Amino acid sequence: MPTDPSPSQSSTMSSSVPSSEPSATAPGLNPAERLLNLVIALVNTNAAMTKQQVRTAVAGYSDAPSDEAFERMFERDKDMLRALGIPVVTVGTGGHTDELGYRIDQDAYALPPIDLTPAELGVLSLAAQFWQDKTLQTDINRAMVKLRAAGAGDPSADALAGLAPSVRAVGDAYGPLMEAIEARRSVTFSYRAAYNGAVLTRHVQPWRIAARDGGWYLMCFDRDRQAPRVFRMSRIESRVRITGPTGAYEIPDFETDVMLGKSHGEVRQAVVAVRPERAGALRARAKPVADGDREAYSERLPDPAGAGAGDRAGDHAGWDILEVPYRSLSGMASEAAGYGPALVVLEPQAVRDETVRRLTAAAALGSGSPAGSGAPRG
Repeated sequence: MPTDPSPSQSSTMSSSVPSSEPSATAPGLNPAERLLNLVIALVNTNAAMTKQQVRTAVAGYSDAPSDEAFERMFERDKDMLRALGIPVVTVGTGGHTDELGYRIDQDAYALPPIDLTPAELGVLSLAAQFWQDKTLQTDINRAMVKLRAAGAGDPSADALAGLAPSVRAVGDAYGPLMEAIEARRSVTFSYRAAYNGAVLTRHVQPWRIAARDGGWYLMCFDRDRQAPRVFRMSRIESRVRITGPTGAYEIPDFETDVMLGKSHGEVRQAVVAVRPERAGALRARAKPVADGDREAYSERLPDPAGAGAGDRAGDHAGWDILEVPYRSLSGMASEAAGYGPALVVLEPQAVRDETVRRLTAAAALGSGSPAGSGAPRG
């Protein structure tokens, strides 16, 4: 962890602040800045700092008009830091005095060394891919470089197969909507309807944002229609304008999947064959097909690599047959194609055909087939 400035440095932090900002000795120093100065001082003290040392050395305390005002300020700041999880401890200063000192417990405050497994790093890498628009890309890239430098290594390709997100850039609406959700304030924006293309002004109370099937969705309460609604954020045509007071409404408890499901059609079932111990993410939501139905799929299964003519004996050797719920044909085919030879779609035929089309297109790209040569394109 980088070394923080020493207490003496913290007392002069305000000297580098532009003249348009309040100086360290000016009344009304920002409380957050004073708290930061106190943290820096208590982290870097050799043993402990007495109240008098805090008052004279930490920017923001010397302008207290009286001893009583300083006591109240210091006690309030200690309580605030502890409420934030910063362990300010009280210790004796030693010697021939009973005066108390204060410091921050480094063992309790410092983060432990980062030790991520390849799978954990892989999950973070996938999460980072959701944020590849220009707003956060630089910060995300820097964070991932630092995490990989911690020694976790490269994630296993098999562990991550089929998980790579394909969510479009979230756009300019995300920031204002998240701000409004945090403050529980209403918003207004122009929205292009999917069914007729009409652009209308919407007045909503935003509740939550979620990604599904390659897009971002806003779940909210539509004030004009007096009912919950889901809006696809890519159809927001105007700047999102935040209106009304803070805390104007309460966000109810609701199931994201249930609310989004109303906009995404009914849940359907796909039947897939998966190699043992592969496609862990898909298995998490799948279930084995009934024993009586397994034989119906035997003729459609490819022989596992290295299997002899008499190895299968009608027992689907080398494959697990699972039922997987899905809503989007495109999303299901994209996920299935991501597992490559570890997964075979058995039904429905539409998902199987789309998966084969995607795999064929990928193989054509790998072989250098030129665009327009007749190879399917995704």
